[in-house]
Amino acid sequence: MKTTRLSERHDLQGKRVAVLAASGFEQSELVTPVDALESCGARVDVISPDGDSIRGWDEENWGQFIASDLGLDDADAGDYDALLLPGGVMNSDSLRTLQEARDFVAEFFSAGKPAFVICHGGQILIDAGLVEGRKMTSYHAISQDLKNAGADWLDKEVVVDGVLVTSRSPDDLPAFCAKMCEVLDKKEGGARFATAAAAASKR
Repeated sequence: MKTTRLSERHDLQGKRVAVLAASGFEQSELVTPVDALESCGARVDVISPDGDSIRGWDEENWGQFIASDLGLDDADAGDYDALLLPGGVMNSDSLRTLQEARDFVAEFFSAGKPAFVICHGGQILIDAGLVEGRKMTSYHAISQDLKNAGADWLDKEVVVDGVLVTSRSPDDLPAFCAKMCEVLDKKEGGARFATAAAAASKR
């Protein structure tokens, strides 16, 4: 898979990112952001519903298997600095039905931690009641679902609303990865995180 080259180097040493995914995730939307995060020094854990390996969906066919580091029962949102939610119809449909997954995601929002969401990944935010009043984008097929849930949906390659970063599709991965790493950069992001977290806590 082609690596996304970041135009600016970010220092993510000491940062931990949780990736929540199930089988049927859009392969590029997990592998490419993880590659970008790890290339900048972040530690990334893949968390699946039951802790087993999950298989990606690569455009029109099943793709590669990805080993899971933890199952949801063993994962603690408090151990992480940020959350990544890749898309994929099957992945998102599976996660949104799980109370444990909705609760895990909600903990990041409650704590004002960054969340990076692409394509269909926003569906779990709808079911967790986390989108009302937020500026977001997504794959066009779920744009109306987000609007119905109260989101201000924008047709842009990347949308930033406080600590929430969203993008539409694999075509937006360069912009998504760049913004994701910028937001996590401890040199650039500390003051901005504190302000955004304070604003999020008042919602």
